[in-house]
Amino acid sequence: MTRSRAFAHRLRRYYGWYTLVFVLFVLLLALGEQLGLSQPVIGHVFLFVTIAIYAAIGVMSRTTDVSEYYVAGRRVPAMFNGMATAADWMSAASFIGLAGTLYFSGFEGLAFVTGWTGGFVLVALLLAPYLRKFGQYTIPDFLGARYQGSVARLVGLAAAVLASFVYLVAQIYGVGLITSRFVSVEFEIGLFIGLAGILVCSFLGGMRAVTWTQVAQYVILIIAYLVPVVILSYKLTGIPLPQAAYGSVLQKITVREDALFDAPSEAEVRTLYAARARDYQAKIGGLPDSLETERRALIERLNELRLGNASAREIALTERALRDLPRTPAEAEQMWARARAEALERSRPPPRHAQAHPGANAAESAVARNNFLALMFVLMVGTAALPHILMRYYTTPGVVEARRSVAWSLLFIFLLYVTAPAYAVFAKWEVYHNLVGSSISILPEWVSSWGKVGLVKIEDLNLDGILQLAELRMDTDVIVLATPEIAGLPYVVSGLVAAGGLAAALSTADGLLLTISNALSHDLYYKVVNPQASTHRRLVISKSQLLVVAVVAAWVASMRPDNILFMVGLAFSIGASAFFPALVLGIFWKRANRPGAVAGMLAGLALTLIYVVQTHPFFGGSMAHAWFDINPISAGVFGVPLGFVTIVVVSLLTAPPPREIQDLVDYVRYPELRPYPEREE
Repeated sequence: MTRSRAFAHRLRRYYGWYTLVFVLFVLLLALGEQLGLSQPVIGHVFLFVTIAIYAAIGVMSRTTDVSEYYVAGRRVPAMFNGMATAADWMSAASFIGLAGTLYFSGFEGLAFVTGWTGGFVLVALLLAPYLRKFGQYTIPDFLGARYQGSVARLVGLAAAVLASFVYLVAQIYGVGLITSRFVSVEFEIGLFIGLAGILVCSFLGGMRAVTWTQVAQYVILIIAYLVPVVILSYKLTGIPLPQAAYGSVLQKITVREDALFDAPSEAEVRTLYAARARDYQAKIGGLPDSLETERRALIERLNELRLGNASAREIALTERALRDLPRTPAEAEQMWARARAEALERSRPPPRHAQAHPGANAAESAVARNNFLALMFVLMVGTAALPHILMRYYTTPGVVEARRSVAWSLLFIFLLYVTAPAYAVFAKWEVYHNLVGSSISILPEWVSSWGKVGLVKIEDLNLDGILQLAELRMDTDVIVLATPEIAGLPYVVSGLVAAGGLAAALSTADGLLLTISNALSHDLYYKVVNPQASTHRRLVISKSQLLVVAVVAAWVASMRPDNILFMVGLAFSIGASAFFPALVLGIFWKRANRPGAVAGMLAGLALTLIYVVQTHPFFGGSMAHAWFDINPISAGVFGVPLGFVTIVVVSLLTAPPPREIQDLVDYVRYPELRPYPEREE
């Protein structure tokens, strides 16, 4: 048995025992719940024990070797690299956000499933084996060597940091949601509790610690994702195979939708929301006078309550409304425009779960279809271009192992993605059947618990004391985390799901932090600023940058810029437009040169960012500025073609790359060629 096979055999034995011990741990907690163990204790134990496991792996994997720190010594077996890649890939967006998007969007949410899984086909065919043969440590490394020097490297570095940072904010936001709910702390405090777990792994051991931690995290997250949906499947259908059984429940949902959407009480609430939207439009049209009128009305209302000995709650609510009132007409216009858009959305019936490209007319259906295709394209291309995923294929022993690890990645990712539609269907059935139509005075406890985090909101708009569907607002990020409580499953299942969501967010956050810190320390400091830096100094720079980036990302996440899935989708658009054209043409077209690549990356990235800024409300934009009604999450659909065209045109108008660069392309493309002499391993 060779050393590599013996190493793989030991890994299988270690992680086999680890999986068995974790299952026994969950069963012991379930027994403890039956014996009276409280819910807060279960939540704390799940979260802190799993974080302690990751920290222990990080401590045991600490290293000061450059190759181990950056690429785990290039000795990770294909199957385990596939598990680590799956954990790195299946972020908070996949674990927390995907089923929620499928819950609210139905068929339209399948763009995420098809786009993300299809992207790994592009990784296997176009990038992973060639980048692994090139060697080195980072994606900017390849850009710097292929496109001759520091300019392309620095542009790639900036794009890698930007895409990874946006993605990282989404993961830390997910960590904050989980810890704030299950450890009962403020959201902002929860961010930094989770951040401590992220830093222990990536700070001490780099890619080596992150890799072995991510394998452990994949085990937890896939168990946590499958257990509740298997229980729900058996509860609702009698078949413990949700992937095959959810179709029968979907048929029942279709029948329920027919009755629910046409109910007079639902129509009444939607009419009231439409009236609210008109009121906001009138306020916007009456600025600045309408703002002053609103302020005077609240002041008069507050005085009346105080003089009339009203309840403290009524007075407090009016004081809060006065405090939250916009201070300037510009702020009022933005706030009221967002409130009007929300009221308009809730005045319409939700899309039917099984309906493809829903719309009130042919034009709206065409817009929905175009957005579906644009999003699928961006997610596929972005998957094949995100630096923290491509870096994982530098860790395998060789090109063949890199190809095999892509196949393993697809298998491990498939287990979650094929289950997500069942999750959405079962959760929707529970809400439509057991929650909607209930008395608001006796709603289940989970509504209040998640309401405190800001992810569930109830508004009895027609004052009938009964919860209509239109009066229930649930964030996409709450569906998976709250489903065990929604379905009335034992609380230990809720704790398990929280541990799984935390594992998904932490695993991706570790990979992203490492990508950013490695880019700054290796590609900027070592390759550009100080090529004579010692190994020790390089690692010190990497770790210090890692700390700074982590704290800044946590601060941005505390501002709650958007839901997890949008932030992740935006990262894909950035990565796709900045990297995909330059990487693909750099591997498959010898004529691509430095001016073309630099111009293409800058043009594609700039167009993508401009489109996001002018269409997303967080930046003060509006869909009124959209092109072809494409949503900002799919901005890369414009940047990627521009990047390809710019690289081709500029390369053809300028001098071809020198012979040694063309030899590098041949070396990367063809397996029989000897190692390229200019590379540094």
